[in-house]
Amino acid sequence: MNKSLSPMDLVREAFHYQSRFDGSTMVFKIDFPVTEDPLFPYLMKDLALLSKTGFRVVIVPGAKEWIDSVLGEYGIPSRYAGTTRITSGEAIPFAAMAAFHTAARFMTGLSADAVDAVIGNLVRARGLGVVGGIDMEHSGKVDKILTDSIRRILNLGMVPILPCIGYSPSGKPYNVPSDEIALEASVALGAVKLFIVSVHQGLRGGSLRLPENIELDGRGRIIRLTPQEAEAVLALNPREGEPDKPLTELALALKASRSGIERVHLIDGREEGAVLRELFSNLGSGTMVYADEYEALRGLRTADIPDVLRLMEPLMQQGILVRRNAEDIQEKKADYVVFEIDGSVHACGAFHNQGEGQGEIAAIATDPAYADRGLGRRIVRFLIDRAAKQDFHRVFVLTTGTHDWFEALGFKECSLESLPEPRRKNYDRRRNSKIFALDLQ
Repeated sequence: MNKSLSPMDLVREAFHYQSRFDGSTMVFKIDFPVTEDPLFPYLMKDLALLSKTGFRVVIVPGAKEWIDSVLGEYGIPSRYAGTTRITSGEAIPFAAMAAFHTAARFMTGLSADAVDAVIGNLVRARGLGVVGGIDMEHSGKVDKILTDSIRRILNLGMVPILPCIGYSPSGKPYNVPSDEIALEASVALGAVKLFIVSVHQGLRGGSLRLPENIELDGRGRIIRLTPQEAEAVLALNPREGEPDKPLTELALALKASRSGIERVHLIDGREEGAVLRELFSNLGSGTMVYADEYEALRGLRTADIPDVLRLMEPLMQQGILVRRNAEDIQEKKADYVVFEIDGSVHACGAFHNQGEGQGEIAAIATDPAYADRGLGRRIVRFLIDRAAKQDFHRVFVLTTGTHDWFEALGFKECSLESLPEPRRKNYDRRRNSKIFALDLQ
């Protein structure tokens, strides 16, 4: 079965996310190596498109590698205390030059697509002082994000670019980590999303120890994590010695999520269209750490009925499901549940009370693009739990082609005579469905 979304489904998803996030602020923290990748112009084209279509884009360029290169070119050693650069008085002019040069690459890229950008002193900073007996000199931290200035830039339809240099009220420059600027800017601006864009394959199951039930795609990519799951991944994979880039980014994503950012996305900037796929599709292209309720099993609403019929139609055409129309579903609306992912219905099922302490599980349908995610199983298990809590002693299904699937869930074949009398009378002998049941005692 083809699991890819149809072109029309892709359009629907894109419009869904466009309407949901239109006018929202999104911060993009982009590592310097991304700017040297051949696909960097396409990334800029995508960010320009977002800005043109109503999204409020803020860019925080990373410049670590370029600062190291510039300092090396001028014979100034790069010194670190742990992972923090010690920026000397001799080094700060060159660090600032490298940071603003990096920011200019983004301005140039956006200009190529007719989007104006502003590079400014939009970060107020203060010095780290002496840490562990080491004078950090011109290394600093965020004191304040100048949100009024940034919002004025955004209101003009332009893109603010925040280099990794901040200034004290007296004008003293400090080298501030771009990770910290991106985090503080996201919080101060009330961003709904923070994108962390780098040049590695991201978080993958094969290279990490993972807690149970973490969702992976076919290539082993971790699709999404709750803050609790992200914390568990970090605990299972302690960082020793040289920092591990994907885990360092996950730690930043967790911190952002704990700070109130609804969604943080870790993506590979070398993949063409990665930002758009992550933003405009449910399955995305990277790893999302989400603090909001992203997916849920819930009761059917009347507005869901067209989506439910769309899911069921291919199965009704194949004779796997009994044909139903909107009126049939509306009549028994209370029996239905749907699996919603980010506001869209991707699976459904129903539980009908047939009397004599028995209930029928029916109308199980899943979006083919999500067939490998176990949504149907999750709905069946949910309905079984519901039946047990309501003191049903048995659940059953009638099936013409999915009996192996139900057997794997513990159902066993049984006779027509074992069904409640009302259901025996309504049994369609032309379909000749097999009957499978699960005792709940």
